[in-house]
Amino acid sequence: MQDRFGRTINYMRISVTDRCNLRCRYCMPDGITKCSMQEILTYEEIIEIAEAAEDCGITRFKVTGGEPLVRRGVETLVRSLKELPLTEQVTLTTNGVLLKEKLPALVEAGLDAVNISLDTTDGAKYRQITGSDSLPQVMRAVRASLEAGIRTKINAVLIPGCNEEAFLPLVQMASELPVDVRFIELMPIGEGRSNRGMDNRTLIEKLYATFPGTVPDPAPRGNGPAVYYAVPGFTGRIGFISAIHGKFCDSCNRVRLTSTGFLKQCLCYEDGTDLRAILRSGEETGRRTLLAEAIRSAASGKPEAHSFDRPELITEKHRMSGIGG
Repeated sequence: MQDRFGRTINYMRISVTDRCNLRCRYCMPDGITKCSMQEILTYEEIIEIAEAAEDCGITRFKVTGGEPLVRRGVETLVRSLKELPLTEQVTLTTNGVLLKEKLPALVEAGLDAVNISLDTTDGAKYRQITGSDSLPQVMRAVRASLEAGIRTKINAVLIPGCNEEAFLPLVQMASELPVDVRFIELMPIGEGRSNRGMDNRTLIEKLYATFPGTVPDPAPRGNGPAVYYAVPGFTGRIGFISAIHGKFCDSCNRVRLTSTGFLKQCLCYEDGTDLRAILRSGEETGRRTLLAEAIRSAASGKPEAHSFDRPELITEKHRMSGIGG
């Protein structure tokens, strides 16, 4: 499926909950509005949408949140997505706190890869950022995922004055372990509106200066826009997702499904399509066709680019946890 700008859309991020089991900069407990179970899609409804999405050419799915592992039975959703006839890949993004205990069931369900959000390797700083002492279990989850043969990536967001000193320790993880460590520029959405993230261009310069011989690695390593670098002696790679200072909208291949069934075209804007209304209309005959038509229409309406460099044009008001960012 192609949008009106000729971009191929083959990837859907699926949020299964807006809840998190940690306090974080995107999902602070103060003032957050949580959805009831009646508002969020059932797993059966998600699979209906995924079947229609496959009719449109979408064959890769990312299960996310909030924190997806706080939702009971999420491994059954992973299995059901993997069993769809055209599915090429099912991956998961998590903060890692519950991952080790859930890993056997996820592996058995056929999970292809996992992204673990981790913004520091320092216990005190982790506690300051998340309000939790869960760093040791997250680190154990990273190793358990690798031992289980799951392709594992670390996602980090650095903020000046908060955790910028975590850059080199996080980079070092790719030396000691076969993981890809990716640094994501903070987007001006939710809590990101009141914070300024690190410029990835500065981090790349620091990588070159600290590790002579570092070279770009053009080999594809996933579905997203990360640009990777190979560091001499490292088993993993260092990646950068530069939404602000390396705009990659011309190659965007995704749409996002919120936990309440709203299909978003871009993180920057509130625009999208209410697929839950179609699912719960009471009409079963032809519903898959209606869903596919709605997905095609939403994809064709994707904007040409975000406007993160012009905050006055950003219309998305929800926090990241509410839109599956």
